[in-house]
Amino acid sequence: MLVETGDQAEMRTWLRRLQETGVDESMIRIDTLCGRLELPTAYRLSRFVTNPARESGHEGADR
Repeated sequence: MLVETGDQAEMRTWLRRLQETGVDESMIRIDTLCGRLELPTAYRLSRFVTNPARESGHEGADR
């Protein structure tokens, strides 16, 4: 996960930055966590990683 925010404009800014750096759009995931009275709506922006152990430098890491 790259960012979780309740601000839709912030999520769009992150998305635009990823696109500007050349990240393949098919590798981007946006989840909308619908809000309720106790919890406001939140947006999660994630990028698919083919081999998280290699990119994080941790073998066996679950991400």
